[in-house]
Formats: sequence, structure tokens, C-alpha cells
Amino acid sequence: MKDHVQDFIHYLIVERGLSKNTVDSYRRDLEQYALYMEKVERIDAIGKIQRANIVGYLLHLKENGKAATTIARNIASIRSFHQYLLREKISDADPSVHIETPKTERKLPKVLSLKEVEALLDVSDSYHPFGMRDKAMLELLYATGIRVTELVSLDQSDVHLSMGFLRCLGKGNKERIIPLGKMAASAIQVYLESGRPALQKGKSGNALFLNHHGNRLSRQGFWKILKHLAQKANIEKELTPHTLRHSFATHLLENGADLRAVQEMLGHADISTTQIYTHVSKTRLKDIYAAYHPRA
Repeated sequence: MKDHVQDFIHYLIVERGLSKNTVDSYRRDLEQYALYMEKVERIDAIGKIQRANIVGYLLHLKENGKAATTIARNIASIRSFHQYLLREKISDADPSVHIETPKTERKLPKVLSLKEVEALLDVSDSYHPFGMRDKAMLELLYATGIRVTELVSLDQSDVHLSMGFLRCLGKGNKERIIPLGKMAASAIQVYLESGRPALQKGKSGNALFLNHHGNRLSRQGFWKILKHLAQKANIEKELTPHTLRHSFATHLLENGADLRAVQEMLGHADISTTQIYTHVSKTRLKDIYAAYHPRA
């Protein structure tokens, strides 16, 4: 069974072009699933798995305190795996076809206020190469709403400052073109002229954002930078690399942007994913009403 899991993971990487984080999530879920089927259910062939075995595994997850969101993600992984096996004629049937996904409460994303965003964007040392880099990264994230994985994957050739847009490869290697604001373009220009030349080394290549070794900055590296800058800016909210993406979308919608346009810029395949930001905006409107209406 483990060999089939590895074949499926290879398919996700080569054929589907999924991101490393998504592939790692599938791998983790399915390796645990395969281990359970072999050790607990005593199943020695993939074609012997029945619906009852899968239900048993999901109950096992629930009994071990796994959240509904974790179980739902596991169901999605298992379902994709068995659909792949059926499509490749490795199995004759899909035992996951009638497995119901548990209902999960959709949490509203945490966003920064405009004042908090400005504090974060202004905290970098604009006279130091690392400060120029950090300023450019944060301005770029807030200006475009791209994911952190997309940010650190950017090459210099992906940024077109004179034309005011950014070329980005998102999930599934889907390309999208995103407008680039004046503030972000200015910060990137300063970084490219004065910051990056001081950081680059012979092995830097075309990577846009570099670490202190002159290599492409990693997601983990950016996460450490963000935590440090949040502390300097005295932001008490829990701040993750995705927070600026959430703030980008919410602030656009609060100021009257079209939902479809925001969907396009975020790279969401389904508009229902983007619609969660309308709920955030409505919550914000209630706060404004309560604060300023004389009879609220």
C-alpha cells in the first residue's frame, strides 16, 4: 500500500504541479492512513479496503481528539487517493465515494486594521539592505495579496515596475498578473538599486528576495522576519504570513472593490473561497455602526 501512496504523491507533484506544502499534507495524511489499514485493519492489499474500514479510521481520528477540520482534510486526501487508484485501474471500486465530510465551522480570517498595516510597513530600517528588503516584501504582500510561498518564489524578471504589475505563479502553476501599487513599486525599486546588490553573491541567481547567505529567502526565514517586525511595531494580534493576504482582500472589499476582481487577484479557483472576506467586511461595518451611530 505504501508503494501506491508514493506513486500518488509522484502524480501530485509531476502531473498536478501542487505546491510542496500541499503535497506534504497529502503525504502525511495518506502515510498514516496506510499504516492504520495495515496494522489495525490487517489489510494487505489496496483493493480490499471497504467503506467500513475507512469509517473505522475516521472514528480512530475522532477518538484521538482530531478536530473536524483535520478529519475533513483527511477525507479529502483519502478520496483523492482512491479516485486516483480507480482511474489508474489499480482498484475496481472507490470505497470512499459515500463517505460524508463532517461540517466544520468556517473561521473568519484575522485581519489588521489600516493603522496596524501602516505601523508594520513603516517599522523596517530603510537605510540597511535587510531593512530595504523587508520593506519591499511587506509592501509587496499588502499591495498584491500573494501567498508567502509565491513571494519567496519570485524572480527579478517577475516584477515589471515601469508597467506596474507583477507576474505570479500560484497553485497548480497557474499564472496570474496582479497590479502593483506605487508604494510597493517604489519600495522594490529602492531594494533592487541599493539593497539586493549588497546581499547578492555568486550563487544568488535571479531570485528577488535574498537571505544573509545570498540565497533565495525561505518561507521559514520570512516567518522569522515577520514576527520580529510585528514585535517592533507593537502589534499584539496574532500575526501570520497569511494575515497581510487577508488584510489585502478585506480592505479592498471594504472600499468597494468587485468580488470577482479580488478573486482573480488572490488566485482563488472558486469564488466561494473569496466570499468569506465579505463576512469580514460585514463584521467591520457593524463595528463602525456601533462606534459612530448615536443610537447604536
